[in-house]
Amino acid sequence: MLRTSPVTHDRPTADVREISAEWSDLQQRLSEESGLAMLLVEGHQPPALAVTNNNSICQAIQSSPDHAGLCDPYCGEAHRRASGAQGVIRYRCHAGLHCFAVPVQIGECRDLAMIGGRAFLSAADYRSTLERFRDGDLREVPQQKVLDNVIFSIPEDVEALAHRLERTVRDYNAHTTEAESSLQQDAPTESEPSEPALQREIARLLEELDSRSRFNQSLQYFLERISSTDPEETYLAILMNSKELLHAERASLLVYNEAANELSLRAAIGLPTEISDVGPIAIGEGISGAAWLSGQPMIVSDMEAEGVAPSPRERQYKTRSFISYPIVINGRKVGLLNLTDKEGGGVYDQVDLSLLEIIAPQVALALERAEWQEKATQFQLMSITDPLTGLPNRRYLEERLAEEVNRSKRYDHELSFLMIDIDDFKIYNDRNGHQAGDLALQMTAHALRVALRSADVAARYGGEEFCILLPQTSLAEAKVIAERVREKIEDTAYPHAKSQPLGAVTISTGISTLSKTVDAAEQIIWAADRALYEAKDGGKNRIRYYQETPLKVVKVNGRA
Repeated sequence: MLRTSPVTHDRPTADVREISAEWSDLQQRLSEESGLAMLLVEGHQPPALAVTNNNSICQAIQSSPDHAGLCDPYCGEAHRRASGAQGVIRYRCHAGLHCFAVPVQIGECRDLAMIGGRAFLSAADYRSTLERFRDGDLREVPQQKVLDNVIFSIPEDVEALAHRLERTVRDYNAHTTEAESSLQQDAPTESEPSEPALQREIARLLEELDSRSRFNQSLQYFLERISSTDPEETYLAILMNSKELLHAERASLLVYNEAANELSLRAAIGLPTEISDVGPIAIGEGISGAAWLSGQPMIVSDMEAEGVAPSPRERQYKTRSFISYPIVINGRKVGLLNLTDKEGGGVYDQVDLSLLEIIAPQVALALERAEWQEKATQFQLMSITDPLTGLPNRRYLEERLAEEVNRSKRYDHELSFLMIDIDDFKIYNDRNGHQAGDLALQMTAHALRVALRSADVAARYGGEEFCILLPQTSLAEAKVIAERVREKIEDTAYPHAKSQPLGAVTISTGISTLSKTVDAAEQIIWAADRALYEAKDGGKNRIRYYQETPLKVVKVNGRA
């Protein structure tokens, strides 16, 4: 069910003792049973004396100092307008929500008004409001809880709540009946229905209540899952919500690949084959391709009777009914939702389509968000990855090293760092060409991956230099790892290796460790670099580690 906000008393000038707990319970029950918002106000709104089941969109807008003024001509002035009219007023606010306001007296508290409804009555209004939050005038509104409690209804239910409220207030004040009796529906006055007719009406009402409860629960589940930062979870949330809402045993989600001009399967439930085995769908191919091409939802009651030919990928259905729904945002088609195999062998119809229309704006926003998340992840990986070797680049290494230094200091962990240089690489490159040099760099990167532990981080620092970050690793352990890496490189069968000055492709390595004096990322890199020069100066194909006192005074190739 839709969530119900607790009753609050924000700024009453009326005697709140007269707004009894009994009335609060009545208002709460009215909100719960109608599924609509109710606010008891004494003047300009906000604030309110009592709030139940408030629409989270209203709450978000009115909580924003920069946007609350948008509501002033509507709910803000509702008390004044209802009091002046001395009766029910009805309005549709700037956010597309349908509301009513009616003057009321609760006990001895006069000059009150009740605002009710705050519900979307059409998918178009809901879609328009969401687009304003996405990239319109409401995009700066804090959106963390905007969709926590979105209210949907029909005009008859909003009107019924207004009439029911008037009766409840009248009965409450008159004390002629118990408050609970005011919540019962008016009994027929002309004639009592027959017993079978009464039973049928009760069954119809129960079925309607179950359907609405199922819809609200499904929508709330979807809204809670839609904020996932993982695109795969977003795709699954869309399918699970749609599947449960339409009682489908099978659902699939296709996303448009603009570059290839085709539809790709991103997620599926109940598919008889693996997703990886399903190839792309050409525009116009099968039911999905046809629905995409037309841009309109396609409801098929009986594929054989209607002469609709599914594509080879659309097969092994249990039933012949199918619904294919293009997902559109700002006029741009972004995906396609397919549902089939309705539970019990039922047929999809306009009722199912209307339910999809309600969630379509959220599905569109979710798909677009997932698309951007995937692109951001791709660009992020590109920005921190060396394109030749596939290893993290210098930028990533320096950021990660700074993080690991801070973590090691916080938890008193050891940390070591290797700076590696391929010996005589310029000779290798000049003799054999740049393509051979690139291959040698790629082979070195592969050898590093093989020789290291899963927690170690190898990166290309630049040119023929590589670095290895060794978290929670002592100097003694670092020496063992460095030797293993050195041996792995020397034993690797590089092309043209025997023509190198040392008869093989080799590396020199400098080691530094976190200490009281070498305690920052820049110092650790500098220390490893100093040790590397010592290894080079000592004859190459060897390992040296940074020793604070000796290396501060020794000159290597004229460099301090």
